[in-house]
Amino acid sequence: MAPPKPGIVPLRPLMFGEIMDGSFQTIRRNAKAMLGASLLAQSLAAILTAVLTAATATSMGSIEAWAESASPSDLTSLGLGFVAAIMLVAVLTIFLASVLQGAMVVPVARSILNRPTGFRQMWALARPRVGALMRLAALLMVGGLLAVLVPAAATVALIASMEGIGILLLIPMFLGFVALFVWIYIKLMVAPAAVVIEELGALAALRRSWELTRANWWRILGITLVVGIMVGVISQVVMIPVSLVPPLMAGFLSPHGGAGQDVAIAVAVGIITAVLGALAGALGYAFQTSVMALIYMDLRMRKDGLDISLLRMMESGADPDGIPGRGQGAARPGGYAGGWNPGTGPAAGAWPDGR
Repeated sequence: MAPPKPGIVPLRPLMFGEIMDGSFQTIRRNAKAMLGASLLAQSLAAILTAVLTAATATSMGSIEAWAESASPSDLTSLGLGFVAAIMLVAVLTIFLASVLQGAMVVPVARSILNRPTGFRQMWALARPRVGALMRLAALLMVGGLLAVLVPAAATVALIASMEGIGILLLIPMFLGFVALFVWIYIKLMVAPAAVVIEELGALAALRRSWELTRANWWRILGITLVVGIMVGVISQVVMIPVSLVPPLMAGFLSPHGGAGQDVAIAVAVGIITAVLGALAGALGYAFQTSVMALIYMDLRMRKDGLDISLLRMMESGADPDGIPGRGQGAARPGGYAGGWNPGTGPAAGAWPDGR
């Protein structure tokens, strides 16, 4: 007997195609919640890009004149201020994106039981977990900073101590750090979902993600790589028309325009690039977050028997306004609900590790 499929995916451990299809369906069924949150996550960086592009294009002449007469200390202060502003915006963007990523898990979980979710309802259900999501974001930021500083310090020390021989060791050392970073990233990838669905703290969510991904690392890596390639290709396709805008605008407006026209075109292109980049980034972010959430639900179906708990919730209609999977996670009994067994049927042997 086939497993029930009340919503975007069947209630059993998922195959690759089902995760992809379920992610697209989640965005389509909950467009306001998913795309609205994604646009918020991308908006800060997009606005900053547009403002900086417009300000630079309109003030390039005065900046060059000022730079010619400015002292080295003035140039250093300007550079440090610019870098500090960029870092501040980057930190705010990461925190906002982390909180919204956790919130966007809610529509995915609810869509499994065919329960649509609006933006306001999504935020109401996720709001109690905002503090834990921010603490998780802070921990991940510290980890990311260490992932940059440690290889840089090792590189400097290696070159200084061994000179020419040290340079030959840089490539394997760099590849080793990259492999370590990817391994840890995959192991901690579903922590935001654990914070929201299981109501865990930041450290407990990291431990939970580490536990859930055990014996599934290669499968998750494969899905993540495919999704990243898909999003990258789509983003590049969307941005191709932007590269054609400057010559088209120059030829259409005035083929013999001067500096004023160049500034206007630069400002227009900067704004268009920021808008299209935000839209493409929002769609890609929504898709990647949906995939992450479905991977988390799949892992809990494999390890916790969550599919049986969801089936009981579907049959009873319990907690229609809540988050499926919250407060559930009993160990899987020997049998499968509804007479379905993973050893038979089209889903058998879907992954090398079986469960």
